[in-house]
Amino acid sequence: MKIITRNVLHQMRRMSTHDNPFGVKDGLSDHQQKLMARGLPQRRPIDGVKSVVVVASGKGGVGKSTTAVNLALAMAANEPKRNIGLLDADVYGPSLPTMMNLQGEPFLDDKNRMIPLTNFGIKCMSMGFLVDEKSAIVWRGPMVMSAVQRLLRQVAWAPLDYLFVDMPPGTGDIQLSLSQNIPINGAVIVSTPQDIALLDARRGAEMFRKVDVPVLGLVENMSVYICPQCGHQEHIFGQDGAKGLAEDMGVDILGSVPLTRAIRETSDSGQPIVVSDPGSPQATVYRDIARTIADKLSTLEKT
Repeated sequence: MKIITRNVLHQMRRMSTHDNPFGVKDGLSDHQQKLMARGLPQRRPIDGVKSVVVVASGKGGVGKSTTAVNLALAMAANEPKRNIGLLDADVYGPSLPTMMNLQGEPFLDDKNRMIPLTNFGIKCMSMGFLVDEKSAIVWRGPMVMSAVQRLLRQVAWAPLDYLFVDMPPGTGDIQLSLSQNIPINGAVIVSTPQDIALLDARRGAEMFRKVDVPVLGLVENMSVYICPQCGHQEHIFGQDGAKGLAEDMGVDILGSVPLTRAIRETSDSGQPIVVSDPGSPQATVYRDIARTIADKLSTLEKT
């Protein structure tokens, strides 16, 4: 094994817009190869990964990454025990190294695949492991998509029951590329109750529907602020907005996560609340949402 940062980044920079995003055609049928030759994407599973769940939002600043990290940890903590992976697909602003308290560079295995860094029992991969945290990544869209494909397919993920993907905000190239190139079992949309955030959340959900990705439901983040001193509740970002959107779109609210200092502090310190304070009401909410996601995925598999 060897440290691979320079090698991987060099390969990513060399990839052109005409490169095969998977690097291989082995295992594809003649029909699939003809479609690829015409430029049409094929959804090809990730080796050793049973289910892929993307955590997305229409806009930034709604706590999507915090939600993704805690849901992955909650899924790993719930019964039955499962093997969980977490991919940070936000190439420009990776936050996974901080939230999961991971530093260093991945090594290569004997098949030339990157070995995920692990903490709290979760296999993690992020562009933040390959570049200096103070460096700005100034890449065009095709290069970013090539990098994400490598983080998916040239990583020794197996065996995984669930791979959670922390998507970048918006409905851009990365979202479309992943939706078209890998089978995604379900999408979780994160939003605050604020009207402007809900408008963007609707766009995000509609994008996944257009590419035939099931929308599992909405997570209403920062739903209410509870004063730690007196217990007074204040709906800072509005009330019942997510409920109205969910009803209008015909999707479920998977759960509501309150706005608390504890969630912010534990995320910033690399000790997410699901593992640092598993008995807290906030951690309980994440575990309940994770159970709901698992139940929905199980139901979809049977249909």
